[in-house]
Amino acid sequence: MFKFKFVAGVLLIAAVFNFHTPVYAQQGVVQPLLKVYKTSTCGCCVKWLTHLTQQGVTHQTYDLSDLGSIKSKLQILPRYQSCHTGVSEGGYVFEGHVPAKFIKQFITKPVKGAIGLSVPAMPLGSPGMEVGQRFHPYQILVLMADGRSLVFAEISTYEEQF
Repeated sequence: MFKFKFVAGVLLIAAVFNFHTPVYAQQGVVQPLLKVYKTSTCGCCVKWLTHLTQQGVTHQTYDLSDLGSIKSKLQILPRYQSCHTGVSEGGYVFEGHVPAKFIKQFITKPVKGAIGLSVPAMPLGSPGMEVGQRFHPYQILVLMADGRSLVFAEISTYEEQF
């Protein structure tokens, strides 16, 4: 009798946990959470955050009057900097207008020795930098811990970002 109750209890617990497990977790979909550091007056940052939300990347925002200290602390060299900085739960940085698609790819399979990704400057047509139909091709860089960078992706068309 005890064995039956124990087995029934284990099955009940398993059923409860399976029933309450979110679908995205069962399918293995990455739902990254970023802490995003920005200034309160930056409109393109707000547009980029909207892009993240639409693409399933959750975020918490922190408005700072000076981003220099956070970028320095995270070892983002000036040549790779942009207007905002996202930091994943795993400590990876996403500097500038990095499309959500590539944030998810990187978090799923990080590059060994990397601290994160960057889209330096603010290329027209990147997420958050939409200006009509204008688009400038750009590169998404892998930032290595030793200060080097590698090309992670080359974005030639607007559609490649999604």
